[in-house]
Amino acid sequence: IACGRCLRREPPFASAWAPFRYAAPLDLLVQRLKFSADLAAGRVLSELWQTHLPPPDRVQADALLAVPLARARMAERGFNQALELARPLASQLRLPLHRGLLQRVRATDPQSGLTRTDRRRNVRGAFRADPRLRGQRLIVVDDVMTTGETLAAVSRALRRVGAARVEVWALARAGR
Repeated sequence: IACGRCLRREPPFASAWAPFRYAAPLDLLVQRLKFSADLAAGRVLSELWQTHLPPPDRVQADALLAVPLARARMAERGFNQALELARPLASQLRLPLHRGLLQRVRATDPQSGLTRTDRRRNVRGAFRADPRLRGQRLIVVDDVMTTGETLAAVSRALRRVGAARVEVWALARAGR
């Protein structure tokens, strides 16, 4: 079911799915993963997400991709939380997890605290996809979807290289 905003302006992805709301206690686990490098919290979140996955034979995709971090943020954190969440999903779904075929080509400010317009501007042109993704049905994985602007920017980069279909999956949905 599309939200009112999607009914007014069609997103560049075919569908979005987030099984959880970004609320307590899940939000605290996400924050521990992202900002305290608590990989055990990431494993708990992945296991929780896996209990809500559709059966592998019902998933219409060729591969998964994780939303990439900028080089500086990756060096600062030492890991990509979206990738940590995507690995076990790909394994359970028996799908390849493409690494390196989607890149964040410029650093962006953290999205939290920005308005929808500023979020869109912040991530515009920030991602580049490899042409080898042409014709593929892809699932892009992220931790939290708020306005969807990051996932929309990633989807636009994938569509530019000819991805056949892009779905976006986030662990949790923030906002209303």
